[in-house]
Amino acid sequence: MSRHFSPAAALPKGWSQHTRSALIHAVSLAAAAWTLTRIRAATSRSQRRRLQVELDRASTEIALLKEELEIKDARLSRLSSRRRLHYTAIQRMRILQLKAARGWSRQQAAQIFLLDEQTLCSWLRRVDEEGAGALVRVAEPVNKFPDFIRYLVKQLKVLLPAMGKVRIAQILARAGLHLGATTVGRILREPEPVPEAAVARGELEIVETQVVTTKHPGEIWHLDLTTVPTAAGFWIPWLPFAWPQSWPFCWWVAVVVDHFSRAVVGFAVFFRHPTSVEVQRSLGRAVRRSGRPPRYIITDKGRQFRCASFQRWCGRRGIRPRFGAVGKYGSLAVVERFMRSLKTECTRKMLVPVRLEAMRQEIALYIMWHNRYRPSQAHGGRTPWEVHTGLPPANAGPRFEPRASWPSEAACAWPQAAIRGRRGTKLALVVGYLEGRRHLPVIELQEAA
Repeated sequence: MSRHFSPAAALPKGWSQHTRSALIHAVSLAAAAWTLTRIRAATSRSQRRRLQVELDRASTEIALLKEELEIKDARLSRLSSRRRLHYTAIQRMRILQLKAARGWSRQQAAQIFLLDEQTLCSWLRRVDEEGAGALVRVAEPVNKFPDFIRYLVKQLKVLLPAMGKVRIAQILARAGLHLGATTVGRILREPEPVPEAAVARGELEIVETQVVTTKHPGEIWHLDLTTVPTAAGFWIPWLPFAWPQSWPFCWWVAVVVDHFSRAVVGFAVFFRHPTSVEVQRSLGRAVRRSGRPPRYIITDKGRQFRCASFQRWCGRRGIRPRFGAVGKYGSLAVVERFMRSLKTECTRKMLVPVRLEAMRQEIALYIMWHNRYRPSQAHGGRTPWEVHTGLPPANAGPRFEPRASWPSEAACAWPQAAIRGRRGTKLALVVGYLEGRRHLPVIELQEAA
């Protein structure tokens, strides 16, 4: 015989007071147990087991992303259709393309994108409209140069959403198209404003009470440590409110940055908080690769750098260790700026590996991309490697000129450069990826056929 319980049926005494917190604790414990379990397989000699771990991680990440989307959709669905923001003309075309690719019916597509079926039918009826008032548009380059340049800039913003107008202008200048930062900003604001990412610029390092400056690469190095979590973060709901800061929950990364060129001259990855001897070994490898030691090494006041062992190691090589001034803005800005870029442009854009060799490879690829392909605002768009080695900057070479009536003797956006070939050149954006990493794009411009 079935029984019907009242919704107000009493739970065991005291149980309801801790149910929610117990659930959060259980989820965190499950995540910790899953992390520890997969480590053994991830470090196995069997390639099949390692691939299975990566597949499991990817499947878990997809499931969590779906959960995020469901939560956001649930919030938006509580609004009436008239109060929701409208999709742009290009977004409407992307929705129709996705509907065709997935084989959705109108009802399925409308349900997924929180639309009325009548709205979707209207888009399908008006899909062939032309002109500025078209309800549905394709994000394709057109023959008019202003629209073509706008397309290139917006495509770069889609590919590099974390970069602002100055960085995009510098990347295009290195590829041969000179646009001013104000022009890029105006294009990004029309017709759909795009929030610009704030890009901090490293200031002059202040060490204790004196300012250390240099006019040559290799004289002053910055050394710092940071943690890179293997999951999305460190937080847990019990004391001490963080995962242990060691492998398999995180990696410790040491980075050596040249002050003058902003080039990374060395790095190391550790399982746990490194000792001074381990830091000295990694720094020694950087010195051997560079060919000579620096005059100064600037660090924070971590225990690895305050000990007598580190002081003796520096003294034997003629290096003068210096500490960044505590509490003073800009004291360690160069290396801290790189650490921020490493996390926002690399480790937070991928599933952080749990194998040491794989982690070293990912950090090495990002450093190669940072040194050779990423323009530095501190050097006016030159890459750190160009400054470090004295190579001619790519943005000073001949430029493309897409404006057919632009006078040959007229100035272009900085830096000034001669016109390559004829005026009125149509351009195609070519995007490659370093070793197939989508977060490490290599941008080129070619003449369109």
